[in-house]
Amino acid sequence: MSTSMVVVGGGTMGRGIAIAALATGFEVTLVDVAEDVLDRAQARVSEHFARHPQPDRGVLHTTTSLAGSLETAEVVIEAVPEILPLKTQIFQQLRGAPPGTLLVSNTSTMSISALAEACGGSSRVVGMHFFNPAHRMPLVEVVVGTRTSDDARDRAVALAVRLGKDPIVVRDLPGFVTSRLGLILGTEAMRMVEEQVANAADIDKALRLGYGHPMGPLELADLVGLDARLNNLRSMFERSGDAAYEPPAVLVDLVAAGHLGKKSGRGFYDYEAQS
Repeated sequence: MSTSMVVVGGGTMGRGIAIAALATGFEVTLVDVAEDVLDRAQARVSEHFARHPQPDRGVLHTTTSLAGSLETAEVVIEAVPEILPLKTQIFQQLRGAPPGTLLVSNTSTMSISALAEACGGSSRVVGMHFFNPAHRMPLVEVVVGTRTSDDARDRAVALAVRLGKDPIVVRDLPGFVTSRLGLILGTEAMRMVEEQVANAADIDKALRLGYGHPMGPLELADLVGLDARLNNLRSMFERSGDAAYEPPAVLVDLVAAGHLGKKSGRGFYDYEAQS
């Protein structure tokens, strides 16, 4: 049961979504403007399936041309960074997709309705917020914008189920369910670091042992990437106007210094010292 999927963005989330799709038999075209990003993504995908062999997995293609990949796409999933002008530019290009193509954004904070406007007010634009790592985490938020049709919503739910996910359907309000809650928790933990309430390890331990969280909020921020977390907060602050989402100075300073979390070797934790 092969289906043609285009994933736009070869970073962490795009790569994870591609793995999930390949594992369930999709033919996937991964699109990115940078050849080196595509090379790294292809290597990571190969490493994953070397560790987890799957003879019936789908075929992966890579390209730097979005327009050239749309002709046969049955679904397009945008998974570029949380930067509104970038996502808007992608959805403007998606006007060229065939009429039956489902157009999906993996945004965790941005307005699906606004992205649909960038795509000419299309009723086939819907949100599917995956979680990192996208090929392992079971939840997907299906986000219904003001123009999203019932058909697009139902197709997104069915797609999530085919990918082995457990979907919930949410309205297109700032942060949906998970980012609205999760960003508050992470931001308060960062402010506690600023106020020297406790160190990062003890704050995380409090949430793991006291509330049963599998991972503390600062560990999670480091895993997601502090640059991504900063983009998320800026988007939420801009959309909601709520000061609770204003990025803490400690986060801004870490990102400015190039300390982006686990992927750079240092964030709220020093991973180089641990190795």
